[in-house]
Amino acid sequence: MNIVRISKAIISKSNSPTRLFTTSIEAQKKSKSSYISHETAIRLIKHERDPQHALEIFNMVSDQKGFNHNNATYGGILQRLAKSKKFQAIDGVLHQMTYDTCQLHEGIFLNLMKHYSKSSMHERVLDMFYAIQSIVRQKPSLKAISTCLNLLVENDRVDLARKLLVNASSKLNLIPNTCIFNILVKYHCRNGNLQAAFEVVREMKSARVSYPNLITYSTLIGGLCQSGKLKEAIELFENMVSKDKILPDALTYNILINGFCQGGKVDRARKIVEFMKSNGCSPNVFNYSVLMNGFCKEGKLQEAKEVFDEMKSLGMKPDTVCHTTLMNCLCRTGRVDEATELLQQMKDQDCRADSVTLNVILGGLCREGRFEEALDMVQKLPFEGYYLNKGSYRIVLNFLSQNGELKRATDLLGLMLNRGFVPHYATSNNLLVLLCNSGMVKDAVESLLGLLEMGFKPEPDSWFSLVDLICREKKLLPVFELLDELVAEEHLNVS
Repeated sequence: MNIVRISKAIISKSNSPTRLFTTSIEAQKKSKSSYISHETAIRLIKHERDPQHALEIFNMVSDQKGFNHNNATYGGILQRLAKSKKFQAIDGVLHQMTYDTCQLHEGIFLNLMKHYSKSSMHERVLDMFYAIQSIVRQKPSLKAISTCLNLLVENDRVDLARKLLVNASSKLNLIPNTCIFNILVKYHCRNGNLQAAFEVVREMKSARVSYPNLITYSTLIGGLCQSGKLKEAIELFENMVSKDKILPDALTYNILINGFCQGGKVDRARKIVEFMKSNGCSPNVFNYSVLMNGFCKEGKLQEAKEVFDEMKSLGMKPDTVCHTTLMNCLCRTGRVDEATELLQQMKDQDCRADSVTLNVILGGLCREGRFEEALDMVQKLPFEGYYLNKGSYRIVLNFLSQNGELKRATDLLGLMLNRGFVPHYATSNNLLVLLCNSGMVKDAVESLLGLLEMGFKPEPDSWFSLVDLICREKKLLPVFELLDELVAEEHLNVS
C-alpha cells in the first residue's frame, strides 16, 4: 500500500476537478516514499470534503505494514465525521479504538461531547464521558466532568447532570471541585432559583476542595441583581470582601454597576464606580460603558457625556458601543447634529462605526424630517467603506412612506433592490398600497416588478388595488404584463 494507490482510490471517488488536481499533486510529492506517515494521513483526512472518503483514507492507511493508528489520527477522523454528523460511522471508529493498544487521550472525547451537544444528543454526551474510562483506560479528569456537566446544564438536562455527579462520586471516586460547583450555581441563578444556588454554596463551604471563589460570588451577585435584590447583592459583596477576604475585580464590579443601572438606580451605580477607584480597582471601558448606558436610559444626557469625557481624560479609547450609546441618546433628545459630529470624531480616531451606529443617525435624521440628508448618507456611505444592512434602508423607507414622500420612497426602493436588499414584506405591501391610493400607477408597477424579480410575493390587497387602479385608468397593456409576471412567478414557485 502506498500513496499512489491511496490517491487513485480518492480520485476514483471524486468528481471535483479541484480535488483531482490537489490529490494528484499530493501523489507526486510523496511518490518517492511508499509509506504514508501519520502526519500525511491526518492532512489527507482533514482536506477531504467527503467524510466517507475521509473514512476510506483512514482505513486504507492502516493496511500499511507497520502502521498503527495513534491518538492524532483517531482524533482527526472523529473530528471530520463529527462535523458532518456521521454518528454511525463514529460508533464504528470508537469500537475499533476499544481494541487498540495505542495511548489515547480524553481530549478526543471532550471534543465529541461538544458535537453531540450541538446536535441535541445529550445522552450521547454522557456516553462519551463514560467512554473515557473504557477506551482511554484512565479515570476522567475533573476537566472532563466540568465539560460534560456544563454542556448538560446549558441544555437544561439537569436529570443527566445529576446522574453524572452521582456516578462520578460513587463509581469513579471523583470529588467535584469549585469549577464544577460553579456550573451548578450558574445554572440555578440563570433559572432564578437563588435558594438552590445558595444551597450549593453551603455545600461548597463544607467541602475542603471546593470553597467558593470570586466566580462563585460574582455569579450569585449577578443572580441577585437580576432578581431585583440589590440590597442583598451589596450585602453579599461586602461579606465576600470582609469575611472571605476575596477581592473583587472589574467584572464583579461591572455586575453590580449593571444591576443598579437596570434597577433604575444609576446614581448608586455611579457611587460604585467611585468606590472602585478609591479601593485600588481601576474602572475599565466596560464599566464606564455600562454606567453611561444607564444614564442614557434615564435620559440624563449631561451625566452620560461627563462619563464619556472622563473615559477619554483617563486615556481610555471609547469603543463603538460607547459612541453608539451616546449618539442614540443625543438623537433621542433632538441633538442629531452633535451625534453626526461624534460620528466624524469616530472616523478621525479610527473607531469603526458599524451598522447599528449608522442606523441610529439615520433614525435621528428621519425623525427630524431631514430626509434629504438621510438619503444622501444611504447613497454615499457604502462607497466610503461603511456597511449598511437591510435595517438601514428600512428605517428611511418607512419614514418616507409614513410622511407621504412616495417618490423618494420608490427611488430608495430601486436603490435597495440594485444593491441586493429586499424590504420586509409588510413594508413593501404598504408602499404599494400607498402608491395605488395616490394614483402613482407607473411607480407602483415598476416597484412591484422590481420586487417580483427579487422573489417578493404581494399580498392580495396590494395586488387587487394595483390591478384595479390600472384598469380604471384604461391602461390594459401594463395589466397584461403584470399578469404575465405574476403567473410566471407563481409557476416558478410551484415547479
